[in-house]
Amino acid sequence: MTTATPSRPQQPRIAWPMGELADHSGSYSLIDALTSGARVTLTWEDRQQAHFPLSWLRDHCPCSECRHAATRERLYIPFELPETAPKARLEDGNLELTWADGHISRFDAGWLRQRRPGQESGDHVPARRPWAEGFQPTRVAHSDFVDGAAGEREWLTALLRDGLVLLEDGPLADEEVSRLAERIGPLRATNFGARFDVRSKPNPNNAAYTAIGLPLHTDLPNWRQPPDIQLLYCLENDAEGGESTFTDGFAAAEALRERSPEAFRLLSETPIDFRFQDDEHDIAWRAPIITLDHNGQLLEIRFNNWIRDSLRLPLEQADAWYRAYREFWDLVHDPRQRLEFSLLPGQMIAFDNRRVLHGRNAFNPNSGRRHLQGTYLDLDLLESRLRVLARSA
Repeated sequence: MTTATPSRPQQPRIAWPMGELADHSGSYSLIDALTSGARVTLTWEDRQQAHFPLSWLRDHCPCSECRHAATRERLYIPFELPETAPKARLEDGNLELTWADGHISRFDAGWLRQRRPGQESGDHVPARRPWAEGFQPTRVAHSDFVDGAAGEREWLTALLRDGLVLLEDGPLADEEVSRLAERIGPLRATNFGARFDVRSKPNPNNAAYTAIGLPLHTDLPNWRQPPDIQLLYCLENDAEGGESTFTDGFAAAEALRERSPEAFRLLSETPIDFRFQDDEHDIAWRAPIITLDHNGQLLEIRFNNWIRDSLRLPLEQADAWYRAYREFWDLVHDPRQRLEFSLLPGQMIAFDNRRVLHGRNAFNPNSGRRHLQGTYLDLDLLESRLRVLARSA
């Protein structure tokens, strides 16, 4: 067992991995480092303690031999676990370890404190929050979004937390949806292109390009990886009808789990076929309507009745699946949980396509023009953008 040795002259500035910046707020200087067996016990000025495995510390060494100097990506390969405890010392309240082979690792005390075993990451990405009855989306002015980081952070936070956010008072400019999306990242292209126009047109290859009503649904469940985030920007909306509708698919799924566990189990464990076909494409995938992560938490909803393909289930399972599907359909279309409003020219609705279901009432194309432009974005890019903006908050 060894304790930290007295301080020596100041060492070079401590580096840390890219994207893992140390938090220097509060009293985070170390006052003690004790090596014992296969771990190091650290104590900060406020008497908080944490135990770090030697293998973890060696793996996370931030020096230029173990991390690329420019990219901060890991170069060290943790194949050999340390067998001998290193010599520990403190330098200006930070940790220095000298390993048996002479390698020296220097760690920032705040960086280590953020990564105490069992400590949450402290991510700036908000947790998803289910809609309560009476939910209304956050509204952000277009000028606030484009003119300053605060407006963009508000928009991103609301979208990631609620799955739905409204941008208002934008210009009536062609491709504005693309310009807004590209502030976040590259557009996610599909078989409908990187940017698409939603309006009634001859010989449509999708129900969205007609004037009929669209039941609540998610887009492109026939893809292995459906688009995460959809943006719809309104350029014209003078037609009678055509109100947009939205509901929180996660809230409906949790209601089903509570009300009918067996129906929830069937829809989350039974893969079904989704398929889109036209003259140029035939895109198919098989997945459950409700997908859970390894902890049983909701991960995504795939719900689109008109591109649900033939149900290929054994005879004894088909009737039970249809009963579960109808029960979920009723919860999804509960008017108490549904938002309905007309998008105005200059408004853009953005929503999580793998959580929030959207639809549209029928409209009369002879009564006026209705034109929306849309695109998709990857969720990873929204989360990335929010983290970057949070650094300067």
